[in-house]
This record gives sequence, structure tokens and C-alpha cells, in this order.
Amino acid sequence: MFVHKLKRNPLLLGIGFAALTISGCSKISDDTGPSVTAVELTEYPEQVYWGDLHLHTLYSFDSYNFGNKTLGPDEAYRFAKGGEVDAHAGKKAKLKEPLDFLMVSDHAEYTGVFLGMENGNPDIIDTPLGRAWAAMNEAGDTVGPMNQVVESITHGRGDGQPPNKFRKTIWSELVEAAERHNDPGKFTTFAGYEWTSMPGGGNQHRVVVFKDDKDKTLQTIPFSAADSNNPLDLWRYLANYEETTGGEVLAIAHNGNISNGNMFGDVQSDGTPFNQEYVDLRARWEPLYETTQVKGDGEAHPLLSPEDEFADFENWDENNISMVPKPTDPATLKKWLGGEYAREGLKQGLDLKERFGVNPYQYGLIGSTDSHTGLATADDDNFWGKFVESEPSKERINSKMGGRLWDNWRLTGSGYVGAWARANTREEIFAAFKRKEVYATTGPRMAVRFFGGWDYQASDMEKSDYAGIGYAKGIPMGGLLSGSGEAPRFMVAAMKDPNGANLDRVQVIKGWRSDDGELHEKIYEVAFSGDRKVDPATGKIAAVGNSVNFEDATYTNDIGEPTLSTLWIDPDFDPKVSAFYYVRVLEIPTPRWTLYDAVRFNVKPPKGAPLITQERAYSSPIWYNPV
Repeated sequence: MFVHKLKRNPLLLGIGFAALTISGCSKISDDTGPSVTAVELTEYPEQVYWGDLHLHTLYSFDSYNFGNKTLGPDEAYRFAKGGEVDAHAGKKAKLKEPLDFLMVSDHAEYTGVFLGMENGNPDIIDTPLGRAWAAMNEAGDTVGPMNQVVESITHGRGDGQPPNKFRKTIWSELVEAAERHNDPGKFTTFAGYEWTSMPGGGNQHRVVVFKDDKDKTLQTIPFSAADSNNPLDLWRYLANYEETTGGEVLAIAHNGNISNGNMFGDVQSDGTPFNQEYVDLRARWEPLYETTQVKGDGEAHPLLSPEDEFADFENWDENNISMVPKPTDPATLKKWLGGEYAREGLKQGLDLKERFGVNPYQYGLIGSTDSHTGLATADDDNFWGKFVESEPSKERINSKMGGRLWDNWRLTGSGYVGAWARANTREEIFAAFKRKEVYATTGPRMAVRFFGGWDYQASDMEKSDYAGIGYAKGIPMGGLLSGSGEAPRFMVAAMKDPNGANLDRVQVIKGWRSDDGELHEKIYEVAFSGDRKVDPATGKIAAVGNSVNFEDATYTNDIGEPTLSTLWIDPDFDPKVSAFYYVRVLEIPTPRWTLYDAVRFNVKPPKGAPLITQERAYSSPIWYNPV
């Protein structure tokens, strides 16, 4: 095994996010419409672009009901671009560094209805739904409308939905907001929404991402869980959209950690066994999976990965989205959790490939915020929570979301998606999504490269055109390797967030299916800071240390490294066995948002609330298929 820590920074030699990748923009004329901006493309993806594909504004029923009466799509885009916005209770909010792209993904179910009712919109108040809700409110039944929403999306019940005229108007408002803020080469927006299916209280949510401009996206209206809470019907809707408009669209599943064990596995959300149609459609329409967000991290779980010392990270494993407790019997719980965590899903995908010839879980990994405040924040020292009641305040650390849901201290300051693309445009970033050349972080903007092939040499890691060599000799993260009896070689490089903490280590996570049908995983320490050594008996290294000062919520970068890189060869490679590999990058310990709050507001955190964290990034996998 070759392990090397570069003295130079390969991520600044042609592939760093500080590098200039757009060499010029020019106006071109189009006889059919106004002038548009042409963005020059790089030869290959040289820059990582940062964004959030899962953000809610006051158009979402829960965001509005839980206190967001002021922050809509325009404010969300302006904030993501680095502008200061007025949050709630007189607070001002601003990102330390702007994002490169954003999608406002308000719930497709009852989008804008609460806002329309309060504003007296005749397209909703003069309808059976509007009159029914008004009667509930007049009778003092303030929870009745919300209960109807929940019943509708839990049972896929279409009765009582807003009329299509209203749905089209609201969708048009959301699409037009995305169009106003899309600035090719500088800031990218996507039209999209969340399909909020939750049969039995299990989260089956997907966000739907459209690549297209309004000439195509306005030809449809969002397909909601009230239309059907079966993902098969969602995928058929996506297929129909592409067939009728010539556009492109995809879906991203999320929050498997509160899905009743049904996000992965081999049964559909209604308990029906997988069939060929289900496997084919899921593989076709869901190339990505949201692995980390505000409601916990979904990469791994210690009960599923007992040898992984870092699997116990921001796990939400007590109940589902309807607050129904999970089973307590260890065997039942393990099976349940096996349907909820991304690494287990990747392993199960290898087995499904053997059975159906298609891997429905061959997905790339991303992070998103799932903020319901309109504020896309994932930084622990600038964390704005999930709902209004979890925005920064003296009370939030000891209160519950919405006054009755989960404890606010359980919220995770997470996450973002990094996309390697040739330019910051809808077309190029969407293409990165489809080829899975993306990765998840829990907030810090670490630059992570991961290439696989058979021809890489150790000297390639030292060259200034390192990334170009990666593409020329192999494939990037998200790709598939086939053939060759030799063990593949992997080029791995990571660089710290310029405004953040040093790196502790880089690991390669391998999963495989052995000839007897058993599924396995192993973690390899491939690059790490300091003079630590891998214990040959355990394969582990010592902890990096801890520089966090609990008195003032600070840390120092006198441990760790700003960059880590290596050329790694699988020492346990079997050319006859299907496998996947992905990279996990860990920072040194830093203060969690709960510690920042405790110091900032001089409050005592709740017992059991974690005060430090080890932020991380997860690359999309590279898969190996035997010939």
C-alpha cells in the first residue's frame, strides 16, 4: 500500500475550487429571443461547485405553520448568493461564503395553500378546500388543516387537494423565482420540489430536480404524494415529463434513517416484493441519494457496522417521521436499520444486481440541509436550524422543533453537495448529477477527488495535471470499472475547507458480495496526519487528538493536515467479486453548534447533547464489476 502526504497541494494544481475555471463569458444573439450568456467550458471538470438541493420556504405547509411567514424563494436565493436577509425576531442572517447553486424544493403537497388562505387568494379561498379549512379555523380547529395534509400524504389520498388552477399558479411562481436568480457562470438555480410520501409514517420522500428552463418546466405541475404515495407512480410521471417535453429530470431519495426501514431492502413501500419494473425504474430515475442532512446522518450505523469506530455519527434511530418508536428487539432492529442507511443500501444493491441484472442502489452520495426557514446553512458556527423555533436563540438548545417534535439539540448542522463540473450552469451541474461525480459533506467545503483505474502510477500524484491524468487513465467517482484480473488503483486527494479545520484522515470504504452471496464491508486507513501507524492486527490508527476549547468554543489547527492524498491499491482484491469503493474524509474534532450556542448565549446544554463533532465528506462510490 502506497501512502503519501504531499508537501505541495495537488488540489490547487489545476483542480482546486479556488482555481479559475471560467475563462470568459460573452453575449451571443438568438433571433428567437433575447441575448443569452455563453459560458466557456473547461476541458474536464476542474472546479467543485457547492450547493443545496433540498430547501423549503414559506410555500411549504410545515414551514409556514411552524412560523416562517416572511422567507420565500427570492429570499432563499438571495441568501444563498451571499446576501444578508432578515430572518425572524429581528435577526440578520448571512452565509460566510456564498453557494454556487440552489434548488428551492417546497412540498408538492398543498404548496402555498396556507399562505394563500392568509392572503385571501380567491383561487383557493373560493374552493371546497378553502371553505372547509376556513370553517375549521372559525370553529377553533387550528390543527384540522394540518391533519388533512398529513392524512393525504400518508395514505396517498387525492380527495381535497387544491384545484389544478391554483397548483399551476403556485408552480409558476416557484419556477419564475428560479428563473430570476439563475445567472449562468455565476449562480445556478434549478426548478424542483419535494414529493413527500410517508406511508405508515415512514419517510419515502424524494426531491425532484428539473434541468430545464421554464419553457419546459411550466408544461407540468408537480406530482404529489396526494396524487400517489407510491414511488413507481412518481417515476412514471418523470418518464412522461421527459417524453412529452424533451426535457430532463431526476429524483433523489432522502432521510432513509426515518423510513420505517423501507428506504432500502428488497420490498417496495407497500410491502410488495421487488419486481423487474421497480428495480429498472429506480435505477433509471434515482442516480443520487441524500446521505446527510439536518435530521441526522445516514451513512452508517454502529449496529450494522460494528467494526467502524466512526459509524456512530449523528444517528437518528429512535423513531420515524410520525414519532413512532422503532423496534427494541436487537435482531428486528438490525433488520429495520438495514433498510435505512446508505452503506447498507450500497451493499444490498450488489445482491439485487445478481438477482435482477440491475443495481437499483448504484447511487452517488450528496448532502443537503432540508432547512425549512429558507436559509441554506450547514456550518456549525453559523447554523440556522430547521424551523423558525430552531433558529439561533437562547432557548433553542433546550426546546423542541415546532414545540412538540424532536429535541432541537439533536439537529445536525448538515449538509451540502459538491459537484465537479466544467462550468456553473444548469446543463453542466445537472450532467454531474447524472454521472454521479458529486459528493456529500456535513457542511465544510472540503475538496475531494477520487479516481479509479489500472494505469495510475505513484508519480501521477505529484504532477500539476493530476486531475487530467485521473480522467485520461481512468474514471472519477460515480463511475464503473469492469474487467482486468489486476487490482484497480485509486487516486485519492482531499483538501481542507480554506475557512475550516485540518484533516484527520482519509479512508476507503469497501463493500462486496462474496461467492456464497454474503455481503461484506471493510474500512481502510489510506492517508492520515502525523506519524501515526496502522495497527496490522486491527487495521486502525490512533485518534488524531482534540484541540477544542470548551470555554470559548474554539479550536486550533496545530493537529491534522491541510491536505492528504495517496495512490491506493486494494490489498484484498478478488477479480471475480462485485464490489464498490467510496472515500470518507474526516476533519479533526471541532465545536458542534450546541457548544457554540452554549458559549454564545451562556446557557447550559441538555444532558447528553454532544458538544464536539468530527465533520466529514463522503465521495460517491466507484463500482467494480467482474467481466
